[in-house]
Amino acid sequence: MENDKLYLCLISIHGLIRGRDLELGRDADTGGQTKYVVELAEALACQPGVGRVDLLTRRVIDPAIHQDYAEPEEALAEGARILRVDAGPRGYIPKELLWDHLDAFVDNVVDLFKRQRRQPDLLHSHYADAGYVGSRLSHILDIPLIHTGHSLGRVKRRRLLASGLDTPQIEERYNMARRIEAEELTLASADRVITSTHQEIEEQYGLYDYYQPERMHVIPPGTDLTRFQPPQGGEWDAPIAAEIRRFLHDPHKPMILALSRPDARKNIAALIMAFGEDQVLREMANLVVVAGNRDDIVDLDLGAREVLTEILTLVDRYDLYGRVAYPKHHAADEVPLIYRLATLTGGVFVNPALTEPFGLTLIEAAASGLPIVATEDGGPRDIIGNCMNGLLIDPLDRDSIANAIKGVLSDWEGWQQRSANGLRGVREYYSWDAHAAHYLEMITPIVRKTAAPLLRPFKARRPMLYHDRAIFTDLDQNLLGDRESIPAFVGLVRENRKCASFGIATGRRLDSALKVMKQYGIPEPDILITSGGTAIHYAPKLTEDIGWRNHVEKQWTPKAVHRVLDGLPGLMLQPKVEQSPYKISYYIDPKKAPTLDEINQLLHKEEQSVNVVISFGQFLDVLPIRASKGMALRYMATRWDIPLEHILVAGGSGADEDMMRGNTLAVVVANRHHEELSRLAELERIYFAKAPFARGILEALDHYDFFGSCRVPESEAPE
Repeated sequence: MENDKLYLCLISIHGLIRGRDLELGRDADTGGQTKYVVELAEALACQPGVGRVDLLTRRVIDPAIHQDYAEPEEALAEGARILRVDAGPRGYIPKELLWDHLDAFVDNVVDLFKRQRRQPDLLHSHYADAGYVGSRLSHILDIPLIHTGHSLGRVKRRRLLASGLDTPQIEERYNMARRIEAEELTLASADRVITSTHQEIEEQYGLYDYYQPERMHVIPPGTDLTRFQPPQGGEWDAPIAAEIRRFLHDPHKPMILALSRPDARKNIAALIMAFGEDQVLREMANLVVVAGNRDDIVDLDLGAREVLTEILTLVDRYDLYGRVAYPKHHAADEVPLIYRLATLTGGVFVNPALTEPFGLTLIEAAASGLPIVATEDGGPRDIIGNCMNGLLIDPLDRDSIANAIKGVLSDWEGWQQRSANGLRGVREYYSWDAHAAHYLEMITPIVRKTAAPLLRPFKARRPMLYHDRAIFTDLDQNLLGDRESIPAFVGLVRENRKCASFGIATGRRLDSALKVMKQYGIPEPDILITSGGTAIHYAPKLTEDIGWRNHVEKQWTPKAVHRVLDGLPGLMLQPKVEQSPYKISYYIDPKKAPTLDEINQLLHKEEQSVNVVISFGQFLDVLPIRASKGMALRYMATRWDIPLEHILVAGGSGADEDMMRGNTLAVVVANRHHEELSRLAELERIYFAKAPFARGILEALDHYDFFGSCRVPESEAPE
């Protein structure tokens, strides 16, 4: 190796890593990260300024897995190799059990480098365990460190809570506290942190004490351009083409392609509704929805079952037979063919997801010559900004979706330009060669010590590992009435996001809440309680709390509720858009309708144990007996280990009352619905603000000195 060429060392400790036949999906530890680091090592080794790339991982000697993983060294490509280092037991163990063996890994790597004539110019760690190792090696050997997180413990903990696990279970199974401490150490030590999107920087890394945005650098992962290419000829002869054709009257119309998991957050239903409601679009194109694989919908998990059932229901509602294809099966190697078929028809790829952290399918579509229409939330902004090959949409606005699709399909010259732009943009920004080139552009000044030094400010660690307090507010009565006061409230929430969670509790459905929040510039909260307390979602991916859903659905029989209440004088069902699986909503005219006590008696006679809530004197919601805003908040507080005494609840109507009773701190804003909350006036823990809307919440935060005991103190760097 020439001394003037770079010697780079990648570190990825867990999982099964080898240069051929990667066992992706064998277990939770052998996923995209293993593929990423192998392809990155190969791509870097091909760069002219690089002399050698080593990929360090753990050596595993285990009869249950292939002998490849026991080999101390494996050639990857010219100038690149995998080095396997002994640490801990000989056998294969999950990453959660590796923590006690990482210091041995560090010591053995130091010995390995000492035996070489030259130590690396740069270390690049992948994931938290390698981050710990990389940080230690960087400090011991004085080698610059680059880090890629792939996923973060603070974010994953939210997903695990949503899956039904509690904090002790999470700690026992995942060693989450040690992982997060390792991530903090890595962020404090790394010269640069590589992320996939700009949104990832603030929304995920911003949760950490050692978050230093000036050290963050966006370099999107590379895409295999040998797999995703424009049409090659013969695509219509493939079996998947026949499978799609059988659904369609005219299969050669332009194809509107959606390809994703059957997940509610992917928002496929909105795309079908946009297509079904626009006659011009229905005549212009076919819609092809590829949403996973299934044999029988009833055998799928609850979330996938609901999504696919809704797809079929909407196809029937809009009578889209012959215009929509929804194949049951496709193989992984058929995905590139599906993109090419859409390109051949002069079609468009659509990603209408409510949130999309990166958008790998958009890059795959672009590499296939297919223009795109995508959600304006998250990674697609970067992709379309770089490739200039499509349009951004508001995923909650069906007219926006339909108009963008028509705009792409109706302009053939523009379609060709977008197709060409996408092919060029992918090569420039999203190929492995482009990734490696941008990578070297970033790290070379650091290695050569020509980069301007970035000061490492002294950071005071907060005393608690997780958030120890939270602010919850309703939307309509508390935030939406005064636009001018929202920025000050949002700014204060952002300033304190490392110690205080922000939550919204609303009677609106999830889609309605997201839409109005976007209109008013309210950021996505950490916790979003919707439909009157019947659903809980967590940021940053709007992950639904399945444990809460399973909890509230018990004893819930909506047909019986309709049988009792539909047709009563003074009650009228609200439109379908206001209904949800665990909330039945009526308009109520108190002058004509039975009283609340009488309504409850009617329901009890039919053995219906439900929770009936009246708000603003005109809306009546019937919920499962276990569901309400207050119960959802207390469930969340228990699972997130936040004392109720550290939760400030802001309310303004009767629907908020059970959040405000008990041990929570509470504020009733001045624009409240007086009659419904008048009974709270004598409770000591409830503050009645003089100001309305968000200004009333700010007044209460000051009254309670809410951030006083959790604010991260400003500290001087030690001399």
